[in-house]
Amino acid sequence: MSKLLDLEAAVEPPLFRYALCVEYDGSGYHGWQSQPGDVKSVQGCVEKGLSKVANEPVKVVCAGRTDAGVHGCYQIIHFDTHAVRDERAWVLGTNTNMPYDINIRWAKRVSEDFHARFSALERRYRYVIYNAPVMPALLNRQLSWTHKPLDEERMQQAGNFLIGEHDFNAYRAVGCQAHSPVREVRQLDVTRHGQLIVIDVRANAFLHHMIRNIAGVLMKIGAGEAEPEWAREVLESRDRRQGGVTAPPFGLYFVDAKYPQEHQLPASELGPLFLPQLGAL
Repeated sequence: MSKLLDLEAAVEPPLFRYALCVEYDGSGYHGWQSQPGDVKSVQGCVEKGLSKVANEPVKVVCAGRTDAGVHGCYQIIHFDTHAVRDERAWVLGTNTNMPYDINIRWAKRVSEDFHARFSALERRYRYVIYNAPVMPALLNRQLSWTHKPLDEERMQQAGNFLIGEHDFNAYRAVGCQAHSPVREVRQLDVTRHGQLIVIDVRANAFLHHMIRNIAGVLMKIGAGEAEPEWAREVLESRDRRQGGVTAPPFGLYFVDAKYPQEHQLPASELGPLFLPQLGAL
C-alpha cells in the first residue's frame, strides 16, 4: 500500500499551456522584461498576478519585448501551469491582482507547440505623433509630440524606401543583441488624422529601437530638414551614426502579432483605443 502511495505521489500532474493578451501603459515601467532588484517591469507584475491565481510560481514568454515607456495593446504571452482554472478566471483573477495600468484582455488554452515568440509570423507597431504648437496636458505619456509642422506625404515617400527585406543595422540601437540585422518590413504607412500622425509598421520581427529610429528619421524628413531619399541613404550606410535622433518611447504601441491560423487566437482590435477610425486598417 505504501509503495502505491509513493508511486501516486511521484506522478506529476499535467501541465496546461495558455496564451494571453496583455494590454499595458508602459509609461510607469522600465520596459516589459523582468530585471534584477526592485526594477518595476510589466512582466514582473503579470507573473505576480498569474502566480496568485495559479497558487504556484508562473513564468511567461512574450511575443516581443518592449522598452521603458513603450505601450502594449496586443502583447501575446504564454505560460505553463499545473493549475486547473477556466479562461475567465485567468482574466478576472489576474486583473484583480495587478496594477490598474496593466490588463489581461483574454486567455485561451493552447497546444504545447504554441510559443508566443517563436510561433509569431509577424509583429506590428504603431507610432503616434501629436503634431501641434503646444504639448498636450492629457495623454502626454501616450503620444510623441513635436511642434514642427510635419508633411506626412514626405514621410510616406521616405518610408517606402524601407519596405522589403533589408539590413537595418543603421536603424537599430548600438547595443542591440540580435544576431542578424536583416528584417523584412511588410508594410509602412504614414497617415494623418487631424493633429495626429500615425506611423504603422508590420515586419517579421524588429530590432532594438528600430521603430523609434525609423520614426526619428521620418520626423526629420517630415519637418523639411532632410529629403525623403535620406531614409534610403541611412539604410544603405548600415551605420547607426548616420541615423539621427531616436524618437521618444511614449508614442510607440505594440498593436498586433500574427500566428498560424491553427492556434485560433482572437484578432487584435489594432489600438490604441483613441484611434478607433484606424481599427480596420
